[in-house]
Amino acid sequence: MALSVIAAGVGASEPRSNTSAVTGVSLDSRTIQPGDLYAALPGAHVHGAQFAAQARDRGAVAILSDPAGLDLISQAGIDLPVLRVPDPRAVLGAASALIYATAPPGLALVGVTGTNGKTTTAYLIESALRAHGQLVGLMSTVETRIGERHVPSVRTTPEATDVHALVAAMREAGVATCVMEVSSHALSLHRVDGLVYDVAVFTNLSQDHLDHHKTMENYYRAKADLFTPERARHRVICVDDEWGQRLAREAMIPLDTLSSTGRAAQWQIRAEPGEPAFTLVGPDLTLELTSALPGDFNRVNTALAALTLLALGHDAAAVRAAVGTDPHVPGRMERVGPTGAGRPRREALEAMPQGVVDYAHTPDAVAAALTALRPGAAPGALIVVLGAGGDRDSGKRAAMGAAAAQIADVVLVTDDNPRSEDPAVIRAAVLAGARERAPEKDIREIPDRREAIRAAVAAGLGAGAGAIVAVVGKGHERGQDIAGIIHPFDDRAELAAALDAAATARAR
Repeated sequence: MALSVIAAGVGASEPRSNTSAVTGVSLDSRTIQPGDLYAALPGAHVHGAQFAAQARDRGAVAILSDPAGLDLISQAGIDLPVLRVPDPRAVLGAASALIYATAPPGLALVGVTGTNGKTTTAYLIESALRAHGQLVGLMSTVETRIGERHVPSVRTTPEATDVHALVAAMREAGVATCVMEVSSHALSLHRVDGLVYDVAVFTNLSQDHLDHHKTMENYYRAKADLFTPERARHRVICVDDEWGQRLAREAMIPLDTLSSTGRAAQWQIRAEPGEPAFTLVGPDLTLELTSALPGDFNRVNTALAALTLLALGHDAAAVRAAVGTDPHVPGRMERVGPTGAGRPRREALEAMPQGVVDYAHTPDAVAAALTALRPGAAPGALIVVLGAGGDRDSGKRAAMGAAAAQIADVVLVTDDNPRSEDPAVIRAAVLAGARERAPEKDIREIPDRREAIRAAVAAGLGAGAGAIVAVVGKGHERGQDIAGIIHPFDDRAELAAALDAAATARAR
């Protein structure tokens, strides 16, 4: 792509030289490849222009920056063409779309947003499309997939440069549909600019990320931006909460609305509580479906996946067969059992509590996960381990504790990812919410997460048959951020190890 074309496309001032050919773009000087455009963005602490020399040395052919960045580049004597714009982040999506020729992308795009259920719904859509015989791409909190190739994810939605590069790579690999989680951060920080989704899906909205958005109205407006004609062609919206109802009222593009609670909607879920099978009733179509995942809320996620496939043009019979496929969503209501390490007797393994790991890290998500598990647990035998993340929305911590204490029988409050905060302060907020809601229950503070998981398994053994141990908050994550250091830690591995140790001890 000629630099002059990119300059015109993003409204940049004419660079000193416009003969360069640009083949890629990155905002990280360490990942620059020969022929790339380096996006030197202003940061919270350091301006990206301070790394322009490194980008040049790695082969950058031009730089995109703001007036402050241009001054730094000029002072450093870096002889590269500079595209100057007032807000380079705001045009990065457009520049990436030009460079990678992703407007149009050459494949179908599905964007899933909401506070809870984004990952599960994205996996359900992806697995259903694969079951239907498609080569599918996925961008999620857990991983990125290009067909069968797996790439770890750094954040829910990558930066615009990476999003467009991945879409281009998927197109070249023959991917028919890309299913993407779209976070509120991604929308407010322009990470998905330059893309138009064939279907945009809304799951729900509840308190989260107010450290970034400050108010629920701002949080909603960021999500709602995905459902405008500039970003999507069709909408699938769950209207079980007031935010979904509002989003449906503000519709400017074709939409399907869904309810599981009897609210006015085009599609209704009819089911018995706790049953995986349900009926999805629409204006002129009825589908008998089965959720492959536990919990009433996963019926909603399954129905959203079915409606997405219908909106993409798949016929009802194919949808009915495809959405029942178990997508195995890592760290989402994932069952964890003893591995048999140490070779304990079979009867000792069978006596272990049932283990579940879930990513629930908001009050609504904690309540939904524990409500789903409650019917399967014996009286007094639902044990939960939870904490709250540091440097994030502090206002939800007490509510998370309250949600856990209202439903579970034993609540063990521990550290999650304290990051730069004092872990004791975070735990105190969660404990306060739990003890205020249910002072009569067994609520304990165990700072070390590994010890808390072991204590939960011990409590499950003490509760007898029918015990369930739920470890919530971190889900698929394989590290724990403490004071800026990522320590290896996987809730699934730790829970399995605790169950193994308990089974071995019991077998002696």
